[in-house]
Amino acid sequence: MGIFDKMFGRGADNAPAESEQKFNQLKQKYQTVFSTIEQQNVRLQNLHVENDKLFIRGTAPTEQAKNAIWEQIKLVDPNYSDLTADITVEAPQQRAAAVGGAATGGQTYTVKSGDTLSKISQQFYGSSNEYMRIFYANRDKLSDPDKIQAGQQLIIPSE
Repeated sequence: MGIFDKMFGRGADNAPAESEQKFNQLKQKYQTVFSTIEQQNVRLQNLHVENDKLFIRGTAPTEQAKNAIWEQIKLVDPNYSDLTADITVEAPQQRAAAVGGAATGGQTYTVKSGDTLSKISQQFYGSSNEYMRIFYANRDKLSDPDKIQAGQQLIIPSE
């Protein structure tokens, strides 16, 4: 399973069943954008289909990272006719907080034996489907959403 294989974020749970097929089509079309997002260490909060468009919301670590994503989007579709992207840049104090602990508006959680990201997501967001938000906020510590270890300190992004 790839890290962009599942829709997540506010709105993903309410997406109609046919959105999954549209999501897979758009995911293929924008594959190079996803590669850039991963390379630039962008933290995604939302990735789903909304109003028949791929909806991406994320926070880039720098303005250059944000620009690299937009350049890639324009290469795929200059009019981005089937995409809504909301990419912001982390404020300097958020970057400093992220290095030292939880980013502004989030909290830390210590993984316990038997925890999964889905279980932690259910606890904090009321939905197990939001686990990818936690994964993306912790990509510096996690390489796979299915591989967490007891004792790890994870950032739980605020809703």
